[in-house]
Order: sequence, then C-alpha cells, then structure tokens
Amino acid sequence: MAPATTGTSRTPRGHDKPTGEHGRGDTAALVLGALSALLLALVAASWQPLLSLDSSLARSAHRQAVRHEGLTHTCRVLSDWVWDPWTFRLLAALLVVWLFVRGARDLAVRIAVVCVAGTLLQQLVKAAVGRERPVWPDPVDSAHFAAYPSGHALTATVVSGLLWWVLRLYGAPRPLLWAVGAVLVASVVGVGLTRVWLGVHWPSDVVGGWLLGALLVVLGTRVRRERGVS
Repeated sequence: MAPATTGTSRTPRGHDKPTGEHGRGDTAALVLGALSALLLALVAASWQPLLSLDSSLARSAHRQAVRHEGLTHTCRVLSDWVWDPWTFRLLAALLVVWLFVRGARDLAVRIAVVCVAGTLLQQLVKAAVGRERPVWPDPVDSAHFAAYPSGHALTATVVSGLLWWVLRLYGAPRPLLWAVGAVLVASVVGVGLTRVWLGVHWPSDVVGGWLLGALLVVLGTRVRRERGVS
C-alpha cells in the first residue's frame, strides 16, 4: 500500500482541474490571444491613436524621471537587477531544479519549455515588428534591440505566473499564496512601470509583454497531465 501523502509530498496534489476551471482556462486563453493579436496588429500598423497615446504617456513619464533623480536611480536598480529578465530566468531555473529533485520531472520540463518559449516568442515578435524605442535628448537609461514587446514585462509575467501555479499545485497554505502572489503581482506591474519611467519602452510595449506572458502561462498550465497523482 502506498504511503499517505501530505502537503510536502514529492508530487503535486491537483493536476486534473475540474471541468469548470478548464472552461475558464479556455476562455482566458481566447481573450488573451485576441487582445494580444489586436495590440500586435495596431502596433505593426502604426495606428495613430495608439502612437499618440504612447507618445503622450512616455513624454510625461520622462519629464518626471529627469526631475526626480533619486526615484529614477531606484527604478534603474529595480529594472536592471531585481526585476531583470535574467533574475527571473534564474528563479525559473531554480524552480525547475527543485521540481526535478522532488521527482516531478514532467512538471519541471513543462516549466522549462514554457520559459524557453517565452524567450523565443519575444525575440521573434521583436524582430518581426521592429519597433523603435523612445529616443530622448537627455536619456536616463538605455536599452537595445526592438521595443515591442517588453522582454522585462513578458519574462516577469511568465515566471511569476508559473511559480504561483506550482505553489497552488503543491498545496501551499493560503496565507503563503496570498503573500507570494502580492510580491509577484507587484513585481510584474512594477517592472512594466519602471521600463516606461526609464524611457526605454512605450506603454503599449509593456502591455503587449503582459498579455503575451499571461497567454503563455494560461496555455502552459491548462494542459491536463495524463498520469494522476499518488
């Protein structure tokens, strides 16, 4: 007879979601996919109302960034170190290793595949759209390659979403879920805002990164695993 499992078991406890939850996942995927495609089309077509809104918001943020040097320095530290894509990729790598050690190898592979897919997707879209970044006479930061979508926003969304999902699968206590969720949401929102504040992205670049990242999380976590859990 197999031993009883606890909240610290080697395998997650809730792989097969109820039908209703799968339905919500399908709806979320459709909505996120449609919004991502719409925004991508508007950016690629250089839709003037969107460009005007982007320009207005970016100019306002840049004026404040130049004026408030201390806050801008903090944003650089957060954006370039704390919330840098490589920081999130390291977090994802640690999560994958932890899952392998616990014996959840198929789940570890899934996490790795979704993260790699996110990196490839952002690079492909950047190359295809070729959107230029904002240019300022008095820049407070710099970045390279194309602007759309924001790689910082996309990577933070993907890794944060996957981490929270794994915590749910392993039955993390509700207070822990809320605490970690609050930190992750603050990180995802914060990194997007800092990219606009630092003048290296248009606001729609960040929104596009959030949408594509959320879409990848939904698609990567909704697939049923064929094996049950012990």
